Amino acid sequence: LQKSLNETFGADKYSEARKEVLTNMFSRPMQMALYFCTGVLENETLFRHYALNVPFYTHFTSPIRRYADLIVHRLLSASLGASSPIKMEKEAIQKQADHCNDRKMASKRVQELSTDLFFAIFVRVRA
Repeated sequence: LQKSLNETFGADKYSEARKEVLTNMFSRPMQMALYFCTGVLENETLFRHYALNVPFYTHFTSPIRRYADLIVHRLLSASLGASSPIKMEKEAIQKQADHCNDRKMASKRVQELSTDLFFAIFVRVRA
């Protein structure tokens, strides 16, 4: 697939734009990761990371990027004994996770619509 895409991109001034749009379109069907509180889920197979093939996985980046990452940092720090325990019930943590998922989905949808618009304009200009 990657070889076919590289041949499709070409070498003109629009090749990078084509590459970005097509790569984005092909990655859309991939399942999006969801935030959740492990204390409210009974099915531990949901903790698994398919691509990495590990049974327990959490993902986070710098806590300055996303609120969900800040929560993960705080919970990890508390679980390692580096800070005091979080004074939130697991249901409250799950409610925050649900909100983060909703915002993440909305953001992804806006990004997709923006890409669709760019692609439509690109096709119209090139036609």
